Amino acid sequence: MSDPTAPTSRPYPAWLEDAVFYEIYPQTFYDANGDGIGDLPGISAKLDYLQSLGVDALWLNPCFVSPFEDAGYDVSDYYQVAPRYGTNADLEALFAEARGRGIRVFLDLVPGHTSWQHPWFKASARHERNEYSDWFIWTDRVWAPAEGMRAITGLSERDGGFIINFFACQPALNYGFANPEPGHPWQQPVDAPGPRAVRQAMKDVMRFWLDRGAAGFRVDMAGSLVKQDPGRRETARLWREMRAWLDAEYPDAVLIAEWGKPSESLPAGFHMDFLLHFAQAGYTSLFRKGGDDGQWDGRYGWSFFDRSGHGNIREFLDEYLRDYATAQGRGLICIPSGNHDMGQRLAEGRETADLLCAWVFLLTMPGVPFIYYGDEIGMRTVHGLPSKEGGYQRTGARTPMQWDNALPNAGFSTAAADALYLPIHPDAARPTVADQINDRGSLLNRVRSLIALRKAHPALAASAEFRPLYAEAGKLPFVYERRTHDGSERILVALNPSAAAVTADVPGEPGPLAETLYGADAAITAHDRGWQVHLPAVSAAIYRVA
Repeated sequence: MSDPTAPTSRPYPAWLEDAVFYEIYPQTFYDANGDGIGDLPGISAKLDYLQSLGVDALWLNPCFVSPFEDAGYDVSDYYQVAPRYGTNADLEALFAEARGRGIRVFLDLVPGHTSWQHPWFKASARHERNEYSDWFIWTDRVWAPAEGMRAITGLSERDGGFIINFFACQPALNYGFANPEPGHPWQQPVDAPGPRAVRQAMKDVMRFWLDRGAAGFRVDMAGSLVKQDPGRRETARLWREMRAWLDAEYPDAVLIAEWGKPSESLPAGFHMDFLLHFAQAGYTSLFRKGGDDGQWDGRYGWSFFDRSGHGNIREFLDEYLRDYATAQGRGLICIPSGNHDMGQRLAEGRETADLLCAWVFLLTMPGVPFIYYGDEIGMRTVHGLPSKEGGYQRTGARTPMQWDNALPNAGFSTAAADALYLPIHPDAARPTVADQINDRGSLLNRVRSLIALRKAHPALAASAEFRPLYAEAGKLPFVYERRTHDGSERILVALNPSAAAVTADVPGEPGPLAETLYGADAAITAHDRGWQVHLPAVSAAIYRVA
């Protein structure tokens, strides 16, 4: 069978074609030393599990030294692993042990800001001019307005306010202003010495970890570095510079953007971009239209993957197809099951059948799938938790991985329950790996089978063609075709998330159905104008066309 990934102009490493990523929140994945918080040796201890699941790459949320006022997204030393996670040697061992199992490890790069405890910022906050004075954005006097940005004043001897990105503890690094305003000398151009030094500092950080075995980086707030940058043109130019440097020195290193606009991020040099809940309403319409309060009752509209059948696939598809068109030949779009910034897990309000329907979608769409830890077993949100390390409404979706209910703390840690970083889900019937791993019909093993199916079929590769065949506003099913570029393999996918059976005549190129890959044998039948689809309630089907 021909390889659909053959074009020599592919703008990313070939291994991404059938890759599946897995996001790990280090604090809550597995605690190897019994102190109540997850760590790097704990991740290493679970590599066999991750390999058996079929993932090819891990994305670790920040594991660097930090005061943890924003869960590590407030870095105070980019060159050292936070002691609570282990040591630099532990991270290098994880790189090597994972690579020995065919798994690459990606770090979370936070280039937009540091912690206010970072030595760079402490030096920048001094009255006397020094090497770091222009590494952060400071107004020129403490009383000066910040021109639409948020400034913190009165906390330093320097006469000025420092611009922040999110929390007060996160001073923005200075990448310059695309359009500095006259009369505001503190708004430096992008080619000023301070911004140039900051760019070099980030290159040095990336070089340090790439030399030690990192496979690349997921880049936090990648599209928001240069200030007052309409259309993000200067930010894109910055990343093209970074990409040119990486291509020259580290051609295998992969860059993944937290940008949410593939039409901007992929031409800027990123290999992949995420669909994000705060950037794309279409992505939110798939699984999380219930809102952060967890009220999945239609008050915000209905998600497509909802049993009511009231969801509208066009809310997602109209937006997605625009991004998909711009991505062709430039990079890949990733559709994650969730992430650490979402207040609701994929399983919230859903049963196993609902989740299987969602996973068929996630693992048969173009681009590279990303699994948020625990989603493969159906972990649910823990409601009512107080904020932990800046988590706020996100905290309940960051709770410990559930390994085995026969062990203390569901196998996450041997520490006392009140010493855990976050509590285990209180439901005694909570899903665990141990309960599902030997059950062939479990969610875990069905997800594992779908990952294997994706890898076995070139038509399901990241860049293989995608064609919606039946996608009507307010109607079901949703049917699409994936095919190799040379047409040597064609696969049909049909989804019905509703609680009622559905039937539809689906136009398409006729062809006999050669093999049922998932679902009922008779769910799709061919005729001379395409196919007729009969899907039971809350079900999906995957077929190979001869």
